[in-house]
Amino acid sequence: MTDVPAVDPSRLNKARTLLEAVMRVYHRAEATGVENLPHSGALLVGNHSGGIIAMDVPAIALAYWKRFGVERPLHVLAHDLLTMGPLGTFLGSLGFVKATRENAQAALRAGGATIVFPGGDFDVYRPTSKIHTIDFNGRTGYVRTAVEAGVPIVPVVSIGGHETQLVLSRGEALAKHNPIAKLARSKYAPITFGFPWGLTMGLPQLPLPSKIVTRFLEPIDPAALDNDVEAIDALVRERMQSAMDELAAERRFPIVG
Repeated sequence: MTDVPAVDPSRLNKARTLLEAVMRVYHRAEATGVENLPHSGALLVGNHSGGIIAMDVPAIALAYWKRFGVERPLHVLAHDLLTMGPLGTFLGSLGFVKATRENAQAALRAGGATIVFPGGDFDVYRPTSKIHTIDFNGRTGYVRTAVEAGVPIVPVVSIGGHETQLVLSRGEALAKHNPIAKLARSKYAPITFGFPWGLTMGLPQLPLPSKIVTRFLEPIDPAALDNDVEAIDALVRERMQSAMDELAAERRFPIVG
């Protein structure tokens, strides 16, 4: 059963205006490679950074809307908690959908693009010591989704989003006794240092004004690799890691960029 809420163009335009101001002024966001976005359906695969308040989603979305406008469908596969209650209704009107294979298929077949972060909470809570590491924790379901939908995979790499706070540990052992982690059905209770809580476990920190740079890579056609899930996943991660290394080499200072 699919559950892909209709996007509200008027509400999306208002959200876009606000996000543009935040990302342009506060995060000084830049995006390159937007010409690699195909005009038909595509699965955008990104690294996930910044903890609970991850700014990589608006960075990708704004670049997409700048190229195609808000009229062309763009969906974000999201955690269950972001698709429940009044918040879920609001985010659903902006393009967020519950992260299931069925919803991803339906969104992709609508002819637009769908954003997925295969690493999920494992990636978004990676320690700062691994800030520039692409690691999906062995998750390859995104490849099967693209294969079944018959769409290309567009790898997307962002840098700067994981500088919005300091992540000391994913806190796997602590998560077993942390009510926030249990509520979120997460294996992690990250130990972070940031604003406004200083050193904390599991509480969301407000993002520091880190410069965020996003790069869209060339599309990968799964059929060109005989729909081999492992080979496609390896190629996606290889290209993303190479791009991340290049972006990291160009970065001069944390937060400043």
